[in-house]
Amino acid sequence: MAKKKNITENDIISWYMDDVLNHNKQPSSVYSFAKENNFEEALFYKHFGSFDAIEKGVFKAFFNNTITLLEKSEDYGGFDARNKLLSFYYTFFENLTANRSYVVHAIAGNKNQLKSIEALSELKKSFSEYIENLDIQTIDLKEERLEKLQLRSLKESAWFQLLVTMKFWLDDTSSSFEKTDIFIEKSVKASFDLIDTTPLKSIIDFGKFLFKEKIHNK
Repeated sequence: MAKKKNITENDIISWYMDDVLNHNKQPSSVYSFAKENNFEEALFYKHFGSFDAIEKGVFKAFFNNTITLLEKSEDYGGFDARNKLLSFYYTFFENLTANRSYVVHAIAGNKNQLKSIEALSELKKSFSEYIENLDIQTIDLKEERLEKLQLRSLKESAWFQLLVTMKFWLDDTSSSFEKTDIFIEKSVKASFDLIDTTPLKSIIDFGKFLFKEKIHNK
């Protein structure tokens, strides 16, 4: 049988996931992996440098598939930041659910916690960029260093929230993971309520008013 020549990054990811689930471990070598899936070994290295790189690519692919689906929706573009993030969560976890066996193996089933975290590193980069571009309203601190610190804190807290939600989903035994849907709705609402700048802006404005009044009355 002629070897496959036109293979994509997603082809390799799909074959890798199947191989891992069938054998409960990484393939023994790139050579054997390529031979089993009937393509030249050199084509593997056009897309990935190692199996560990594929593991990072799997979760990045879940993210990319989520964004692709969201951008096909006519409604999504008109949503505010909160509803965009909610839509992201629901769609992302649909992707995870469709591949739950692999996700459980890669995260919950991996005894090496450091390796599990490393597998999510590309997802973290992509998700952090997504959060940065959501245009979430924060306090105008009028100082570049503080603005950067505030943005970094926002991205880190959003990433932590995603990790917590993934852990909840991994432990969820409810039908159709309905408890995870409830968790997503409540946690996203709570996080936006916490960063809602309106009350704090009011306090700052009131403080400025009192300060000015005190200065003028001296």
